[in-house]
Amino acid sequence: MEQSDKKTFKILSIDGGGIKGLYSSTILEHLEEKYSCSISDHFDMICGTSTGGLIALALSLGLPAKTVSEFYINRGKRIFPYVPFFNSLKQVMWGGKFSDKYLKQSLIEVFGENKIGDSKNLLCIPTYTYTDARPWVFKFDHKEGGLDRDNEAKYVDVALATSAAPTYFPLCEIDYYDKKQFIDGGVWANNPTLVGLIEALRYFVGKGKEYHDIKLLSVSSLTLSGGKPIGLCRKRSFVRWRSDLFDVFNTGQSSFTDYFMHSIKELDDVKIDYVRIPSAVISSDQERLVKMDKATPNALNFIRGKGNDQGEIYKKDPKVKEFFDREKTYKTK
Repeated sequence: MEQSDKKTFKILSIDGGGIKGLYSSTILEHLEEKYSCSISDHFDMICGTSTGGLIALALSLGLPAKTVSEFYINRGKRIFPYVPFFNSLKQVMWGGKFSDKYLKQSLIEVFGENKIGDSKNLLCIPTYTYTDARPWVFKFDHKEGGLDRDNEAKYVDVALATSAAPTYFPLCEIDYYDKKQFIDGGVWANNPTLVGLIEALRYFVGKGKEYHDIKLLSVSSLTLSGGKPIGLCRKRSFVRWRSDLFDVFNTGQSSFTDYFMHSIKELDDVKIDYVRIPSAVISSDQERLVKMDKATPNALNFIRGKGNDQGEIYKKDPKVKEFFDREKTYKTK
């Protein structure tokens, strides 16, 4: 293959994290503004889990990241109503912490009747089918894999499925899949980077395939990374764990994925340029404002501010700029 014929396959991956998706969307706002573009036009594939899946779906329709940020700011407090004792009691005793009624209504207003086949990008949206007890990835039905499964699925249903966090939201039941029930993809792929990488290597990149190398931009959610003091009570019920339980799962899985990517990119078979925009540093005094379901005005302002800070830094990063030097080459239409 001549050097001029070599094509780069570009992937955007967005972590899960509930209302903290505002952090990720704010960073992406900065990139769209800096490079005067739509994210959709510069990535062949977009991957997202949970709230990252909502962002990925919106971007794949060509919606601006700013619109996604406004979704969190304007609707977050109704999706995650803040009634601490009552919500915690519901989470432990019955029904889950929140209803998905307002979330679904809000998603309908954003996505309407759009289906996966309307996407401008290849998609990988992880979820977990509780019915079949296995991971499930919603994809744009690309010809390379001979796929014929998801293109008629509605965006709203896919968004609800990938974000149905256990004990937070109800199971998502989808008529199109014979009423299978789904839960949040964060239970196995909160950072969906590896999902996108495997899809790319299997169908698009490498010897005998259309693309020669991979550029992968991974955007973190805002996470608690300061650790805990020693001497904590060792016997911990669900009530004592509370949201820390999900933070441990999500942060641990995302950290391992980042470690794996830094290791695999050293392989010579396929060149992989991997860039991770990490979480901003959170002090112990700020931790109370960083919860996946805390959408108070102070929390939203704090998350938004951290996203703006990180966006200002990474929009100037030359490695990030490379993703926007040329538009994507894979066409879904």
